[in-house]
Amino acid sequence: MRDLSDAVWPAVPSGALVLVPVGSTEQHGPHLPLDTDTVVAHAVARRTADALARGPYGPPLVAPPLAYGASGEHADFPGTVSIGHEALHAVIVELARSLLLWAGRVVFVNGHGGNTATLGTAVGLLRAEGHDAAWICCEVPGGDAHAGRAETALLLYLTPDRVRLDDAVAGDTRPLSVLLPELMARGVREVSSSGVLGDPAGASAEEGRGAMAAMVSATVGRISAWTCDDRGRLGDPARPEAVDP
Repeated sequence: MRDLSDAVWPAVPSGALVLVPVGSTEQHGPHLPLDTDTVVAHAVARRTADALARGPYGPPLVAPPLAYGASGEHADFPGTVSIGHEALHAVIVELARSLLLWAGRVVFVNGHGGNTATLGTAVGLLRAEGHDAAWICCEVPGGDAHAGRAETALLLYLTPDRVRLDDAVAGDTRPLSVLLPELMARGVREVSSSGVLGDPAGASAEEGRGAMAAMVSATVGRISAWTCDDRGRLGDPARPEAVDP
């Protein structure tokens, strides 16, 4: 048994490691579905649970994904549904408090960059309360910012029938570090009318397979090492002195 939603209560082991995928419902350009972040986070969590099946907490469980996040920067696009930082903070805290009544450890597996600040404050609070909780982001090394080649490749691998490649267009291709001040100040639509930040051209399912494998490997490594910063973000075991910002 891997998925908590498939379980009956007598079969749920006490003290289990529970992975909670956290995504969003927001625009991903004209070619990717609104639940892209949730699909990716759920896939990483499920594959990570399979890889950690013999860990010290026994076979991990994957909770139903949290499909709404803090997506205010995408609010100008129809279809986007954002619950904002305050509500997301409350949901994360209460989910963990409830899960840890019977679970041994909780890890939030995040697929949306807009959730990171709230995850840091919420999980930081949980850890200050003495709860064994942490979080990690699903990140493609060298990937573009949003709905570009990286996410298109992942969806071509995971759910190819839901990718509308004929509608794919290039957006603003500047690095996220350059775009971020404009995105925060004006929102995505003012920067890219299509909602794409990057260029989907050249994406393939094989590239997506490799990106997924890399994310799962990183997630497994960080959970196994269990090195957290004061906000509960799991660090890279290969760089123990450098906890992610």
